[in-house]
Amino acid sequence: MGGAVIDEGPTGIKAPDGGWGWAILWGCFVITGFSYAFPKAVSVFFKELMREFGIGYSDTAWISSILLAMLYGTGPLCSVCVNRFGCRPVMLAGGLLASLGMVSASFCGSIIQLYLTTGVLTGLGLALNFQPSLIMLNRYFNKRRPMANGLAAAGSPVFLCALSPLGQVLQDHYGWRGGFLILGGLLLNCCVCAALMRPLEAPRQSLGSGPAPQRPPRRLLDLSVFRDRGFVIYALAASIMVLGLFVPPVFVVSYAKDLGVPDTKAAFLLTILGFIDIFARPTAGFITGLKKVRPYSVYLFSFAMFFNGFTDLTGSTASDYGGLVVFCIFFGISYGMVGALQFEVLMAIVGTQKFSSAIGLVLLLEAIAVLIGPPSGGKLLDATHIYQYVFILAGAEVLASSLVLVLGNFFCIRKRPETAMEEERHKPPEDVKVDSREVEQFLKTEPEKNGEVVHTPETSV
Repeated sequence: MGGAVIDEGPTGIKAPDGGWGWAILWGCFVITGFSYAFPKAVSVFFKELMREFGIGYSDTAWISSILLAMLYGTGPLCSVCVNRFGCRPVMLAGGLLASLGMVSASFCGSIIQLYLTTGVLTGLGLALNFQPSLIMLNRYFNKRRPMANGLAAAGSPVFLCALSPLGQVLQDHYGWRGGFLILGGLLLNCCVCAALMRPLEAPRQSLGSGPAPQRPPRRLLDLSVFRDRGFVIYALAASIMVLGLFVPPVFVVSYAKDLGVPDTKAAFLLTILGFIDIFARPTAGFITGLKKVRPYSVYLFSFAMFFNGFTDLTGSTASDYGGLVVFCIFFGISYGMVGALQFEVLMAIVGTQKFSSAIGLVLLLEAIAVLIGPPSGGKLLDATHIYQYVFILAGAEVLASSLVLVLGNFFCIRKRPETAMEEERHKPPEDVKVDSREVEQFLKTEPEKNGEVVHTPETSV
């Protein structure tokens, strides 16, 4: 393995739930904002690119598609890199790649070169930042993790509201080449966030405590997560959800224009959606972090998905601008809840040690769904020319994912009452004092039980 240090997070360290963790949270907020908002913010340059290279909208739209495909599809590669080199070095390399991609794009002379620079290089760089930042957030927060996830997820709508107008200003003053160059410089802030990702250090042992226990070698990509029923159900539900989750924001503006709404008012719908989303994500994180709510986080996530799908179905009945405004308000609430809870639930299911591999595999499965969902909605629209059918299809897909998660969790991976009673029965009383000589004699007489691991059913809560 060479001289690289595997940053796997010491197993004996309690999550600080504060302290330097707030710096980690800020870095994760910025990284999440760049990762999710950048593919959408780049779209403000599309008309200028169409004029420059004499191409159509579908050709320029591939830039954002490739960006998203790299962000999701390179999940396993990011997992391998994190388990091999650690979070901080991977994020530093990712920040440099993301910046290099945009700076190189400002000198491109064809759309193919833009695919390779803005799409592949910048997309890979953002992917190498996004996944490790979530892993570090998971290591630094435990009790406050739902709140931390909600605050970090709020970076997406905040940066979308900021980057889109900024991109328009840059294009008006410096053209698309100057705008790409400046955005490439902004992406170097990812390296600053990477520098904040200080790994947790194991506590120093006293001189008489003996050598530290050897940890078993860690796999670069742990496929054993597929043996966990909770992970399989989550991955299946998340893949189905992504088929329809991103469809309404793509078509809502065109839906409004089809109803005769002016362009400026139609574009304002996304502003409404994003503004509601900013407050929905932290609020969902705070609610999930409550002591009485957190054990049921999976069911809350299922409700958020059901709420989102139901909103899509009701939005298909909108017949005027007011109806679409109401739809965007409720969609922003449900969309923010989903965004705040999706990775919190995954962390709860697989735990800290397997999270780096689990998130990479989930993102790969979601990448396939991302490439299928919006295009399938476009195909349906081309065949029927009725926007209501697109929203009904998206809503049905998200509703199906919520049912898969809640039913799978209830019947397959929830903790059995008799198992809990069995654990309580074997739990030693707190007021009983154990003599050290008795423990030593017990270990000598029953050596075969020394080191035996007691397995309990894996739960998602």
